[in-house]
Amino acid sequence: MELIGPTIRREPECEAVLRTLPKWFGIEHALRMYARDSGVMPTFAAVEDDTVVGFLTLQEHFASAWEIHCMAIKAEARGQGLGSRLLSRAESWLVARGVRFLQVKTVAATSASLAYAQTREFYTRRGFTPLEVFPTLWDAHNPALQCIKVLNAA
Repeated sequence: MELIGPTIRREPECEAVLRTLPKWFGIEHALRMYARDSGVMPTFAAVEDDTVVGFLTLQEHFASAWEIHCMAIKAEARGQGLGSRLLSRAESWLVARGVRFLQVKTVAATSASLAYAQTREFYTRRGFTPLEVFPTLWDAHNPALQCIKVLNAA
C-alpha cells in the first residue's frame, strides 16, 4: 500500500470510494462535492495496484487551523489501519507547515447512527477531543459534532 499526496487529482476514484460507503455518504450532492474537492484541496490517498482505496482531504481555515474535510476508506478495505496511516501522514504534513490545530466535524452522538458511532470512536482513539455540538449546522437529522486535536503546541 502506497500513500500519495497532497496533490492527487483523482476525483473519479475518490468518488468510487465514497460510493462504497452509503451509510456515511448517502447524500448525493455532498458525495459529489467531496469527490470534486479531493482534486482541488490538499488530499492524501492510499493506493493499491494503482487504485485509490482511501483518501483524506484537508481544508485550511487559518494558517494554524485546518480541518479534515473528508476521509473515506473503501468498504472492503476498512479495519486495516489505512485511516490511521492517512491521518498520520496528513498530521505530519500539517505540523511541518506549523499548523497547531486540526478539527473534524462528524455526526453527533444524539444521532442513533451506528456508523457514525464508529467514526466518533476512530477520532477519539486518535486524540481528538469533542468541542461542541451544532444541532442544525447541516440539518436537524445530522447534528454536527466538532472535535479538535492539538498538533503543534509551539
